[in-house]
Amino acid sequence: MNKQRTRDSLAEAIGLFERALALDPRSAEAQSWLASALVFRVLDDMTDSVAADMERAEGLIGQALAASPGFYSPHRAKAELLRAQGRCQEAIPEYEAAIAGNRTWAHGISSLGWCKFFCGSIEEAIPAQEQAIRLSPREPYIGNWYSRIGYVHLLQSRTNEAIIWMERARNAIPKQPFHRFILASAYALKGETARAAAKLAEARRLSTDDRFSSIARLKAIGFWPGSSGYWGVPKIRALFEATYFAGLRKAGVPEE
Repeated sequence: MNKQRTRDSLAEAIGLFERALALDPRSAEAQSWLASALVFRVLDDMTDSVAADMERAEGLIGQALAASPGFYSPHRAKAELLRAQGRCQEAIPEYEAAIAGNRTWAHGISSLGWCKFFCGSIEEAIPAQEQAIRLSPREPYIGNWYSRIGYVHLLQSRTNEAIIWMERARNAIPKQPFHRFILASAYALKGETARAAAKLAEARRLSTDDRFSSIARLKAIGFWPGSSGYWGVPKIRALFEATYFAGLRKAGVPEE
């Protein structure tokens, strides 16, 4: 789980957690980590069975919380599940409970700030990512923390800063299509249409589905797989519309 997440590394982690659970079916730790791995597979768009993975994760988390309600691991897994479902307001107290049990959980600190961002607290997003980066500067997941900083800059019309951070994200996780799609929007907003078109083509080549085929399709899927059209509270959705989607239209992404 500490490797940079790929289909193979997540499959390996899931297999090991399944073995742990087979040895001790009542292990809240094994249940929680297996649930987290299944949710990460959804969040990172590395599964062909979104509904099944989410349903299994939810069942495992319920078992872990029933057996060990004061243990931080089930709260960690539940927070990730709720975020994946686009239920960020409900995820916030679960992240806070998990972080209280593990003060140096950099990923949780980053994701807590990200959930607060989607709930409208824009000013808390970047400091949370910066704290996570300080706590875990060699984190394989660090590219996504960079991209969250880039998103905030983009949505607040600081396009040059957004590009700097999104290029860092792209370099950190080269096979991730989302970062290129954001770059396509940012470059288009700057009027650099050739660069925008190149990033758009790369994102579509790396994607495992058709989410980048149109604005309507992207909106329907949501910010991340499994979130069913979730783009935050109305204030945040308005910012996405004014910047991110406006840039994608300029880059040539069709409406339908």
